[in-house]
Amino acid sequence: MGVLSWIADVFAAQPDPPVGVVLGTAALALVVVGIHSVWRVVRNAITIAHEGGHALVAVLSGRRLQGIRLHSDTSGLTITRGAQGGPGVFFTLLAGYTAPSLLGLGGAFLLALGRITLLLWVSLLLLAAMLVMIRNVFGVLSVVVTGAVVFVVSWFATAHVQAVFAYAGVWFLLVGGVRPVFEVQRQRRRGRAPSSDADQLAGLTSVPGLFWVAVFLVVSLGALAAGAVLLGVHPGGYGWPR
Repeated sequence: MGVLSWIADVFAAQPDPPVGVVLGTAALALVVVGIHSVWRVVRNAITIAHEGGHALVAVLSGRRLQGIRLHSDTSGLTITRGAQGGPGVFFTLLAGYTAPSLLGLGGAFLLALGRITLLLWVSLLLLAAMLVMIRNVFGVLSVVVTGAVVFVVSWFATAHVQAVFAYAGVWFLLVGGVRPVFEVQRQRRRGRAPSSDADQLAGLTSVPGLFWVAVFLVVSLGALAAGAVLLGVHPGGYGWPR
């Protein structure tokens, strides 16, 4: 396969999958996120998106990104250098809990356009960019394993398998982006997360942390609702006209 041919294949539109695939992968995401023992494992993917959101916005806002750490308890840490306050810090803090849902919404947009293969390769590029900044062994392992799975599906799987994988991944980001917001508020209520993103935003803005938790929730639920519309799960029909 020549390079130009490969590029054409990546950007080409694929047919919409059957509605059963869309609904089935949505149900699968709900089950995966809802079962605690499963969630404890797959939540690492949400943490990758969370810390990736911090990192991306930090770079875009002019802060110096020093590294990212991902831990086996599904927590993470993004270390940046720059001013102690200002818009850069504000938007960097705001990006974490909203990133998985917004990435899911972006993925839903590409799927609505039929760009399944493009979505998979964009995911690979984002993971590769993040890998460069990982600073611990577990973090490297998490990103490499995730990237390897996406690569195998993108390169070797049939179009049908790619569609199922892509839709399942997007639904997982959309649904899985909601649960951590409730988790952080539960931890805050019990006094176990004094340095959460919401509390750091509260210290930066003098607006209570609960308000920022509410902002995270509105964004994640809004992204879920908009993503569902883009993917065709609404009374008006299936799919987005192309």
